[in-house]
Amino acid sequence: MLQMVVLPKGLEPAELVSSSCSLKKMLQCSCSFHGVPAPYVRWWLEGNVIGIDNPLVTSTILAPWSNTTISLTEMPELGTHLICEGKNEYGNHAMNIILMSIKSPSVTQSFINGLFQGLVYGVIATTLLFLCLIPCIVNHIKKTLLKKIAVIKAEKSPSEPNMSLNPEEPETSAVTSATGNKSAEKAR
Repeated sequence: MLQMVVLPKGLEPAELVSSSCSLKKMLQCSCSFHGVPAPYVRWWLEGNVIGIDNPLVTSTILAPWSNTTISLTEMPELGTHLICEGKNEYGNHAMNIILMSIKSPSVTQSFINGLFQGLVYGVIATTLLFLCLIPCIVNHIKKTLLKKIAVIKAEKSPSEPNMSLNPEEPETSAVTSATGNKSAEKAR
């Protein structure tokens, strides 16, 4: 069951507004939170709290905003979890960042190779599927056109089953008796 909590006027839970990471000489990640009262912000690295008194962390609080930056001088291991958390008495909000190590270019190269290989296989599979469907599509179009032609022919000559190729020529008809002799021939 979903419960709705109504806060007193002017109070807001902590909310993550933005986050970013950049790599220059060191890895720097920043988070910005908004809330009333201003959120308390802390960082977690692999499950360990890094306090705001740590020289790696820079924090600025200008109510209702709380901004924090962590600067990692050593490159983290592959898949390191870094969490930025903002919290006040009305709620908390966190951002989980999984860091990829630059020290391991083979992982990046493997990812790019796998991505490229997947794209190539996808294009090949799509092309083969399309090529297999072409005869079916052509056959369907041919059947549709033949049906339309048959309908058009049927509409043009429903009462005239034996149309003459040269309507200017008079038609001749013969009357045959029961014995098979031609008894009369007349021209129109």
